[in-house]
Amino acid sequence: MVKGSIDSIESLGLYDGPGIRVVVFMNGCKLRCKYCHNPEMWHKCEDNITSSELINKIRRFKGYIQNGGVTFSGGEPLLQPEFLISCCKLLKKDNIHIALDTAGCGIGRYEDILKYIDLIIFDVKHADATGYHELTGGNIIESEKFIEVANKMQKKFWVRQVIVPGITDSDEYLIKLKDYIKKIHNIEKIEFLPYHKLGSEKYEALNIPNQYLDKEEMDKGKCEELFQKFINL
Repeated sequence: MVKGSIDSIESLGLYDGPGIRVVVFMNGCKLRCKYCHNPEMWHKCEDNITSSELINKIRRFKGYIQNGGVTFSGGEPLLQPEFLISCCKLLKKDNIHIALDTAGCGIGRYEDILKYIDLIIFDVKHADATGYHELTGGNIIESEKFIEVANKMQKKFWVRQVIVPGITDSDEYLIKLKDYIKKIHNIEKIEFLPYHKLGSEKYEALNIPNQYLDKEEMDKGKCEELFQKFINL
């Protein structure tokens, strides 16, 4: 069986797709988002589990996830295509719903992966190329390539946007975002997530500079107001 690198497994996830889910956090990410709360998953690390071992662990929770499923998150699951595909094939033998939580920045094989995926939870980083690079260090083009493949395959999307004070909370940005997500077809849900500092202690433990150490958190009420404004644009 194919081996992969995972950080952890959340057995009863309630926020990463429909129903109760097992969430698999996979190691490795090409982006360096300034608000990232999982910096411990930036590097792939050594392979530590086979696809069959992982699926056997997931099957222990099958009774709980019958109306939910499994979500692959991270990190960036698309950076381990062979492992991800192998896991998905095994899950589909048990007819388990599969969601992919991604920023769309992988290394290809998107069609091979997405034919097993029931739902894409897509993390919008920024609505334009300049802001995207400033926030993540990456290139927005790769994520747009992923969107094109997903659209072609008519995949369902949940779209998420982290609302960061002074970065993605302006009226100007909301207009850009509205225009940007027109590129994404079959959107079932849009969510605004308020920026928080819950991962701040990880940066200190890993001796990684925290570029948003002094950034204020986004007020949840203000975030909801922005979402309502966005919906009514």
